[in-house]
Amino acid sequence: MTTALLLSAARQDAGPDRTSDAGSDGRADVDLLARVTGYTARFGADTGYLEPSRRDRETVAQGVGLLLDGKLERARQRLSDVDFTVRTLTDSGTGRRFTEIADRTDEGPSPRGWGRVYLADDGTHEDRRWTVQVPHPVADRNTERVGVGVLRGSRGGIMVIAGAHRKAGRGDASDVAHRRDTAFDAVCDLLAERGRPAVQVHGFADDSAPRHDVVASTGRGTAARTEGRRLADALRGRGFDVCRAWARSCPLEGRTNVQGRKASAQDVPFLHIELSNRVRTDEARTARAVAAVGRVTDLWRKGERP
Repeated sequence: MTTALLLSAARQDAGPDRTSDAGSDGRADVDLLARVTGYTARFGADTGYLEPSRRDRETVAQGVGLLLDGKLERARQRLSDVDFTVRTLTDSGTGRRFTEIADRTDEGPSPRGWGRVYLADDGTHEDRRWTVQVPHPVADRNTERVGVGVLRGSRGGIMVIAGAHRKAGRGDASDVAHRRDTAFDAVCDLLAERGRPAVQVHGFADDSAPRHDVVASTGRGTAARTEGRRLADALRGRGFDVCRAWARSCPLEGRTNVQGRKASAQDVPFLHIELSNRVRTDEARTARAVAAVGRVTDLWRKGERP
């Protein structure tokens, strides 16, 4: 994707979570960035979170799996069991189509906070080859925007986004990067088990790592070591100072991240990326960071390894 288009995506204001009138097949025309940021705009530390049961989590993941298998109607039926909808969206920012899996309670007075999934409809269901994960939208400011930029920037992607602020639940119940009992984690587990490599996006305060713009890590595993080097080189080439966690001690390495642990157990590439506040809040810097991530997701889309 061109830098101009990435910057255009970054400039979209977070509007209400609306679509134009959908047809009988559930399709709608939307600006994907405005839709996602309109959804996350309601997140806050005091907005509440309902912990899903094991059956709830498994049902959401099974529905996503059916979509990955190209079984749309069966997926709709399975997901409706937990009050989730499936809708096809045409993104006005790119002209591309995406399938949205969303919780109906999101539009009610008491959303459960179970998150959403967006699947690119760029070809057959087998063409969805990689994942971008956004575990802490709003809490890690603008990571939801970064996630949309990455999804738009390469074809064949899947975005999994948490449905609540990381502090919305009791204790750490809604901190999905460190909990095994969330819908977010169930979907990410399914994708890891199916061999989908992932990049997970986080954010840090500038004073947490003042000498660095980005901390790049492979989490607990090493399967993405070559991808990590490619990403770090691409970031450095775009003017960023990168701490490479596989080569030196870095803060915020993400080694306790549960999605990274699952990926490691499956020997699936997983990249944990921490972006400084100064990167996430500056349009040009955000666009450059997203473009660097695209150097890796483009390879994953082609089924290649660096």
